[in-house]
Amino acid sequence: MCNNWLKNTLAWSLLLVLLVGCAGQTVQEPEPAQTNPELAKRFAREGQLALEQGRRNAAAEAWQKAVELDPGNAVVVNNLALVMKDQHSFAEAAKLLEAGISNSPEVAELHYNLAVIAELYLLELDRALTHYNRYRVLTEEDDTLVTGWIADLERRLQ
Repeated sequence: MCNNWLKNTLAWSLLLVLLVGCAGQTVQEPEPAQTNPELAKRFAREGQLALEQGRRNAAAEAWQKAVELDPGNAVVVNNLALVMKDQHSFAEAAKLLEAGISNSPEVAELHYNLAVIAELYLLELDRALTHYNRYRVLTEEDDTLVTGWIADLERRLQ
């Protein structure tokens, strides 16, 4: 019985030492991604060439690298999101477009494509309406097609 008590005491002591030792350690935050617009441009061109050659997966991979290196390039973000949509990765495409909009809120095409994906594939009608309206404001056009979609969404949301 004394032997069990000693084993338990030693086990608890070791655990306590481990916990105290870990308490002084700090968890390092992940470093922010490094930006490199020049390298991103190279990946963007590589992606465009791959798309022109019909290699959609290679285009997506190159554009993904370009976005990681330069998340502010709205054209590449938009291109990658459209490829993701074509690959049925609707939620990921919408998330990418949202990130693109946070970096480039005045790019109408990002709003338009997010609205289409939200409405047709994610069935998020409120989100679609918000981005169709923003697209219409940014383009300053009375696009009858988009105006019709907005009216239809408003009717469906009532």
